[in-house]
Amino acid sequence: MPDRAAQPVDRQLPTEEARDLISLVREIAQREIAPHAAEEEDAGRFPRELFGLLSESGLLGLPYDSEHGGGDQPYEVYLQALEELAMARLTVGLGVSVHTLACHALANYGTKEQRVEHLPAMLGGGLLGAYCLSEPSSGSDAASLRTKAVRDGDDWVISGTKAWITHGGIADFCTVMARTGGEGSGSRGITAFLVPGDAEGLSAAAPEKKMGMKGSPTAQLHFDEVRVADSRRIGEEGQGFAIALSALDSGRLGIAACAIGVAQAALDEAIAYATGRQQFGRPIADFQGLRFMLADMATQIEAGRALYLSAARLRDAGRPFSRQAAMAKLLCTDAAMKVTTDAVQILGGYGYTADFPTERYMREAKVLQIVEGTNQIQRMVIARHLAGPESR
Repeated sequence: MPDRAAQPVDRQLPTEEARDLISLVREIAQREIAPHAAEEEDAGRFPRELFGLLSESGLLGLPYDSEHGGGDQPYEVYLQALEELAMARLTVGLGVSVHTLACHALANYGTKEQRVEHLPAMLGGGLLGAYCLSEPSSGSDAASLRTKAVRDGDDWVISGTKAWITHGGIADFCTVMARTGGEGSGSRGITAFLVPGDAEGLSAAAPEKKMGMKGSPTAQLHFDEVRVADSRRIGEEGQGFAIALSALDSGRLGIAACAIGVAQAALDEAIAYATGRQQFGRPIADFQGLRFMLADMATQIEAGRALYLSAARLRDAGRPFSRQAAMAKLLCTDAAMKVTTDAVQILGGYGYTADFPTERYMREAKVLQIVEGTNQIQRMVIARHLAGPESR
């Protein structure tokens, strides 16, 4: 079967600087990430050294202010960089998205002193972040979280358990949402904190055994009276849930871009196979049934990419984008699941084996319909924008 190199995506980039940036990301992805992705995912190895390289290259803080070590890039550009990374290996693309999510609270709600003290190391100092909102008993209903932070002089003492934490056990810092108000205060009683990854009393459970993304550790984090200074409280007391939702609006765009990256990788693999595989004396890509499948796959990818970029441009312009972010997350992740499943079908029996990457893409695509708000939650968010809150 002839080797067919995937064609680079025709990017919509606003400046020459952005074009150079995406070329750098693509070079790193193709040279350092993609060649080892299958082997390392199969072995369950997290590529920490790659995140060090991305940090040195200025790629861990792209959408943040250069005054604090960021890249001054609009989301329109940052998301296309994420797509390139996810196309090479989802563990890396999603890892950068989660790290960016973990930096959001401090970058957007922290005091000037907090940003000066912490952001340079978070954005360009080789650190890796985790975002701690979900708990064993509160996933979609995040406002019912039970982790508590109790004031003790100039400190806060945090106790509880967070669940489904990407980079759990290896993160250098955690953005943690904890209840500082009473049990009946709901979302109004939640506050955000920046917790060091090596804080005394903070421990991680064994990583979850997942069907995909085996190289990305996902674990529960246990807070056993973890003491943090009030200077590490982000925003006002009781503002944490609003901060969390603000971060998730942006994070959902990151998930959308990662989904399109995985889908594009699956399409490229399907095209390479279909144009090289001979049956009945000709390439199977000559058969109309497969040609139509490829056409549908490509159309779903282009539609998803256009939607996440449209939402990103709203964000960059300072306009409301919550509804569009939910739409992008919904459409792109559903498209990734469909495209990767079709890619397995096109490869037939080979697609079901680990000798080809399509089965890995399909397993990885599934989690994108779940993380940072399931796609059922996205539909609720969209409907609230269209028809108002549900009547009770």
